[in-house]
Amino acid sequence: MQNNPTPPPPPPPAAISPGPMEVPSPPSPPRKVPEDTAGGALLGKYHLGRLLGRGSFAKVYEATSVKEGNAVAIKIIDKTKPITTVMEPQILREVAVMRKLQHHPNILKIHEVLATKSKICLVMELATGGELFSKVSRRGRLPEGNARRYFQQLVAALRFCHQNGVVHRDVKPQNLLLGKDGTLKVSDFGLSALPEQLQDGLLHTACGTPAYTAPEVVCRRQGNGYNGAKADAWSCGVILYMLLAGYLPFEENNLLAMYKRIHRRDYVFPEWMSKPVRSLIHQLLDPDPNTRMKLDDVTKTSWFRKSLRDDTAEHPLLDHIPGAFKGVSVVNAFDIISLSSGLDLSGLFKAGGGVGENGKKRFMSKATYEAISEKVRDVGNKLGYRVEKGEGGSIGIGKGRATLVVIQVWEIVESLLLVEVKVVEGGVSFDQVQWGDWKEGLEEIVHSWHNDAA
Repeated sequence: MQNNPTPPPPPPPAAISPGPMEVPSPPSPPRKVPEDTAGGALLGKYHLGRLLGRGSFAKVYEATSVKEGNAVAIKIIDKTKPITTVMEPQILREVAVMRKLQHHPNILKIHEVLATKSKICLVMELATGGELFSKVSRRGRLPEGNARRYFQQLVAALRFCHQNGVVHRDVKPQNLLLGKDGTLKVSDFGLSALPEQLQDGLLHTACGTPAYTAPEVVCRRQGNGYNGAKADAWSCGVILYMLLAGYLPFEENNLLAMYKRIHRRDYVFPEWMSKPVRSLIHQLLDPDPNTRMKLDDVTKTSWFRKSLRDDTAEHPLLDHIPGAFKGVSVVNAFDIISLSSGLDLSGLFKAGGGVGENGKKRFMSKATYEAISEKVRDVGNKLGYRVEKGEGGSIGIGKGRATLVVIQVWEIVESLLLVEVKVVEGGVSFDQVQWGDWKEGLEEIVHSWHNDAA
């Protein structure tokens, strides 16, 4: 009679079933850490955090620098996958382009490139605000002022690309990220083109995402090239329409039907779009690239040049405030002109106007926006005020249900911020909001006061 041995007990269940030749993931956190880690850190330099996204040959993780402690994003590319060999030129191009363009505030920065035997690691700026696409998907559509501000930053970034010989070729909301202060960041330059790819001054490779790609790129005759900058301009028109409408101008499941509509300019403007922005979109969504509006000409339109201070944004604390500032961004030429008297930039630092001589206080700060926001909250809490952050980064200060003061921050140059404190029009004065106590509490973040702002 054969003796059947007692089978060994089954192993404990794993949070994630490992694949062949893989070590089971630890129960906490339930994720697989890439190889070549030292002391729990990738190459001894970065502690990996949550998985942000994955593609066919790469994964993107949030990570923290061991040395500096700052948060970054790391794209980890698996070199062992066959598709990586095919994508190698695209990866190298993405690195080269990002290094070339990384000094623009609206282009995602690349910090360094690391490599192991089986991985390529691109260490990049972390855009904590996520994709612009997600923001639009949640809200349905954006107010015109918010859409304009994102569009201004997109155009500024792409013009910088074009001036440096780079064409993006895959401009879509999924490749437009948002920084922690709401600043737009153009990313994913894997399909971009460099000057050496031009033939007779034109590009010849069809690429991009069909719903956002210019018709001459997809529907061109064999041998015909296209102007990459004009193709990017088309994509900007589609994005601007989508931001304002909440859906695409040419929505079709069938690509042939979609491009027939594109060539006929068969789309309808929603009734809430203003006439100036309709005109701008119409000129960008011109199927003929020879007559399509250039991005340089976009910046000359009155709709584009409208200042941030003229826009409004939706926020429960700020919506009812006449003339409230509702955004945080790098100051551009249009903002400077609107803040100053003509082109005399000394007017940028005058405290008067708008709500009376005691209506505004301005100071310069070398602190970060986060440090300024935290200090305002700390001082407000100590003095018994309610402090809330607006959608674009504005800070509202109030008591009960009433909002008394709005704070807006602009970046004048790198590491130098202009902070404006403005009392609500028709409301209280600074004396009534304990300005002496506020000033004393804020001194730690003040580099210099301007004129009578103190």
